[in-house]
Amino acid sequence: MLLTAEILVFAVNGFLRVATALDIGLSTKCVMIPKEMSMCHKIGYSEMRLPNLMGHTSMAEVIQKSSTWQHLVNTDCHPHVGTFLCSLFAPICLDTFIQPCRSMCASVRASCAPVLLCQGQPWPASLDCDRFPGDEDTCLAPLSKDYKHLHKGSSGCEGRVAVPRPTCQTCPAVEEFFTHKRVLEVFCDSNFGKSLLRYLVLKRLTTLLLNVEFITQGSLLPYETQRMIQQWLLINEKCIERMSPTHRPMVYLLVGDIEEGIILVKQVYRWQRKDSQLTLATQKWRQHKCL
Repeated sequence: MLLTAEILVFAVNGFLRVATALDIGLSTKCVMIPKEMSMCHKIGYSEMRLPNLMGHTSMAEVIQKSSTWQHLVNTDCHPHVGTFLCSLFAPICLDTFIQPCRSMCASVRASCAPVLLCQGQPWPASLDCDRFPGDEDTCLAPLSKDYKHLHKGSSGCEGRVAVPRPTCQTCPAVEEFFTHKRVLEVFCDSNFGKSLLRYLVLKRLTTLLLNVEFITQGSLLPYETQRMIQQWLLINEKCIERMSPTHRPMVYLLVGDIEEGIILVKQVYRWQRKDSQLTLATQKWRQHKCL
């Protein structure tokens, strides 16, 4: 029997009854999901089984091991990455363990393994998809919907438009010597203005508490844009160290392209108060006409 992520919430209210699954035995107990496991606070239930499906026997061990996965969940590399991981680290407190289906694992792995690899980590053997039951068994299956964001287009009508996806990429160099004319040429060579926005000003990059300042806004909403850039920074975490050598809050200007639904950052400028050329370029950009 397949259980989707949406159906999982019904288990909390007692509507789910399963006949076959992994036996729990008398050695497990129901405990509240601790506040430290923030990635499991919005999955539809508040109690978990301990020991869990990863073999962790103490809450201290669960918190320690699960915390290493919070970063991956933050990248939103897959719509169900949080559900998948929480079903293992914090399984719902039912009469039987509900494991993720092999298909859910494979789907999450296909989207999230490249993100781990970008950070120098392979997909772990402990999450080998072959260890999970097939779809013909009782397990948690992924939804088969096409995930796209809803937002209002230029006409004011709501439409379903795919938000560009960030991906792992070679870190762009941080430009420090330039003229305002050269910056305008770079803006013109970028297609952010057509598909997203011309450029982004990011503040407090080192802590990922970002504010996006729109000089020219494209078709996406500010929240969608800010979240997408946060994902790009989380996926390309190593780029942050190159871009921000100090721990002081910095302001950056990012320029790039959207190619086949993927956002690629191609140019980075560090914006300091003395950078009159960047300021001049942004002022001229509103009326600038590209050749």
